[in-house]
Amino acid sequence: MDSRTTQLHNWLPAALQQGFAQMGWGPVVEGELSPASADASFRRYFRWQAGPRSLIIMDAPPAHENSEPFVRIAGLLQDAGVRVPRILACDLEQGFLLLEDMGSQTYLQSIQAGGICAEQLDRMFSAAIDSLIRWQLASQPGVLPAYDEAVLRRELDLFPDWYVAHERGRALTAAEQADWQALQALLLDSNLGEAQVYVHRDYMPRNLMTADGEPGVLDFQDALYGPVSYDATSLFADAFFSWPAAERSAWLERYRQRARAAGVPVPADVGTFMAQARLMGVQRHLKVLGIFARICHRDGKPHYLQDAPRFIRYLRDACEQDARLQPLQRLLDSLEMAV
Repeated sequence: MDSRTTQLHNWLPAALQQGFAQMGWGPVVEGELSPASADASFRRYFRWQAGPRSLIIMDAPPAHENSEPFVRIAGLLQDAGVRVPRILACDLEQGFLLLEDMGSQTYLQSIQAGGICAEQLDRMFSAAIDSLIRWQLASQPGVLPAYDEAVLRRELDLFPDWYVAHERGRALTAAEQADWQALQALLLDSNLGEAQVYVHRDYMPRNLMTADGEPGVLDFQDALYGPVSYDATSLFADAFFSWPAAERSAWLERYRQRARAAGVPVPADVGTFMAQARLMGVQRHLKVLGIFARICHRDGKPHYLQDAPRFIRYLRDACEQDARLQPLQRLLDSLEMAV
């Protein structure tokens, strides 16, 4: 065992007592602990199981991960009526949380497993829209940190600092730097001009648990208060699953219509919203390319870059749809970023 696992085993008995009491399960029984999943951060997850009873343990080393936002934002989501795992025991000092088990199959895994018909897929993503709208309707300024210009610029910087410098092995030329500055100005003007709501920041099939009715929502600890188009754009221009461009647009329009009817401050004009979502997507795709390169070259997890062509395709699609993105088109060409 590593030191964290030993620490976890020492913490777990008392945590299970709390968890069993909250779940109404009676006396604690002996169970087995097994890896559940890991992600791109230092967090990892275990599943404790005894027969039909199962719980999830989050291991988030305090030296690397602050779990307080997870606890706080879980409360905001619950108050908004969004399904998130109940927190049954929490030790922020050690970095351990005992959570309700929301199942073992995400939207992404359900899709990749096959056998889902168009009607089922429609129901799943329609339910995801319902949860997203409920989350957005709960938005209040001053509760979550602002997704402001400093954060957006810091995210954009990941592209030249990690994808260009480490994956492409070079710096931007003077001409490329001029295009990069023009592109940033375009994106920031649009992103910061949107109405502001609560933003999950990774609202995508990998973080939605398949369930009857609305999905269970995970990985929300980095939520901010920012552009209204962000989460819907993430949902339909996913990091690990691609919709055809026409279907992406159709789903975004379904979201816009339902969000506007519910009172979410999306634009009344479909063209305005699609333009905002397109530029929000470009910001996110460039950021993700930088993050995946950083995970590969700094953290030794190269498999994330296997999805880089998906983001390059998203960026190429955006350039074809919007003449304002000519600086991005030139950058993609000069960096030889082909799908």
